Amino acid sequence: MSKICQISGKTANNGYKISHSNIKTKKLQHVNLHTKKVWSVKQNRWIKLKISTKVIKSLYKNKL
Repeated sequence: MSKICQISGKTANNGYKISHSNIKTKKLQHVNLHTKKVWSVKQNRWIKLKISTKVIKSLYKNKL
C-alpha cells in the first residue's frame, strides 16, 4: 500500500535533515495516515479509508 491520502491525494514531501555541522542529507516527510471507517450515505455502508489527520479533522468539522 502506498503512503497517499485517499481523499486529499497528499503524498510525501522532500526535505533535508540538517546536522549540527550544517551537513544536509535528503529525507522524506511522510503524511500522517490513519485507517478510518467512514459511513457512506450513497452506498449506505461503512468504508475503510487511509486518510490523513488533517482530512479527519475536516470531516468532523464539516460533519460528513
